[in-house]
Amino acid sequence: MNIEEKLEVAKQLARLKVDVIEAGFPVSSPGDFEAVKLIAQTVKGPTIAGLCRATNLDIDRAWEALQYAEKPRIHTFIATSDIHLKYKLKKSREEVLDLAVAAVKRAKSYCDDVEFSAEDASRTDIDYLCQVVEAVIEAGATTVNLPDTVGYAIPQEFGEIIRTLVNRVPNVNKAVLSVHCHNDLGLASANSLAAIAAGASQVECTINGIGERAGNAALEEIVMALNTRKDVFGDVYTDVNAKEIYRTSRLVSDVTGLGVQANKAIVGSNAFAHEAGIHQHGVLQERSTYEIMDAQSIGLSESKLVLGKHSGRHAFEKRLSELGYELTREELEKAFARFKEVADKKKEIFDEDLEAIIADEVHMIPETYQLQYMTVMTSLEGIPTATVKITTANGELVECGMGVGSVDAVYKTIDKLVDVPHRLIDYIVKSVTGGTDALGEVTVKIGDDRNVYTGRGASLDIVEASAKAYIQAINKLVYYHSKRKQSNNGSDNN
Repeated sequence: MNIEEKLEVAKQLARLKVDVIEAGFPVSSPGDFEAVKLIAQTVKGPTIAGLCRATNLDIDRAWEALQYAEKPRIHTFIATSDIHLKYKLKKSREEVLDLAVAAVKRAKSYCDDVEFSAEDASRTDIDYLCQVVEAVIEAGATTVNLPDTVGYAIPQEFGEIIRTLVNRVPNVNKAVLSVHCHNDLGLASANSLAAIAAGASQVECTINGIGERAGNAALEEIVMALNTRKDVFGDVYTDVNAKEIYRTSRLVSDVTGLGVQANKAIVGSNAFAHEAGIHQHGVLQERSTYEIMDAQSIGLSESKLVLGKHSGRHAFEKRLSELGYELTREELEKAFARFKEVADKKKEIFDEDLEAIIADEVHMIPETYQLQYMTVMTSLEGIPTATVKITTANGELVECGMGVGSVDAVYKTIDKLVDVPHRLIDYIVKSVTGGTDALGEVTVKIGDDRNVYTGRGASLDIVEASAKAYIQAINKLVYYHSKRKQSNNGSDNN
């Protein structure tokens, strides 16, 4: 995600009412530093955390970014398992313990809210883990996080680790016990719930379960498990506004380009669908026969058909507001013009169509290149050709080209028009809704020698959507190249 996209997601997480947003790793790059700083300055409500290793440089840099937050938290970590100590850190247990304590104390000198993570806790000797947890709490840690860093634990085992810490660490009641589970064995959410049952009161999780390798525990699964199984979890609760779950899921999917699988729990397109005849019959008679949750509880409306070509600006604006969008007047006008264009061609406009229109039209970066005109010719035996016109600050550019298919012809033609070295990494097409008149949504990822840039485009014509997505990704690349160049020039001048 770029900085603007991170801010957009952070604002939505605030609407979701999460307790803590871990906004980034400030020392890792200038971009991450600026993103954490911007989120700290802008987003109110949740605690804003920055991640840092157990080093002075990391902690100091984290505070530089976090100092603007209404509720800042420094989150420092170091590995504690013998395998990490031997092969990665090349340090003794005593040395790591000293580093952990020193890091917490330095972080505590900046802010009261300090989290410590014992990386690879699930593979750490339990006696040593108890020693570390006690020491960092004594040093001032207000949250102690126990990560299953490689997704190795199983629920019974992980719950027992938490119970052991609760029973054996004498000052454990002075800090919140937290868990951070990875999904390598598909057990991240199950391990997190087992930890809650054993006494953990913070879960680190992600929207749609995104994350390193197989991902992390999915927020939507944790929240809805707690909401649905109060008979098991008793008084355990979260302040998360579950009705914002679906919208948050869609936003994260859009900005990362990581689609949600159809059978994904809670937020997958099939999560509340019933195809088998016996299931359909049961649901028609009584929903609880095959539905343990109400689709509306995560923000899915029963009737998604909302607007048509005769709908006016007021109805359009009202529906966007109901969906949670807050647009500027300029963004609203742009989106409404596109809505009218789509509504003239497509009889029924669904919520998903509106979300695609917003994602496509409300750009968060300057448009160096704008798609003005495109003609594509293809036939069963012929060679696909494309003619493309784009506009820039210096005027119009027109080119034509050929390819092995329609999209390839368009992309090769665009490449002739833009003097921006890059390579195509990924190209994903999906239908926003059903039917032959559905909006097609294309996600494109391009890369240079340093980063990956994601572009999205939506249209009733999939080739047009492909072109829009490609140009948006190129615009991001140009914008961030320019930002880095300005930053480097500023450093040189200093």
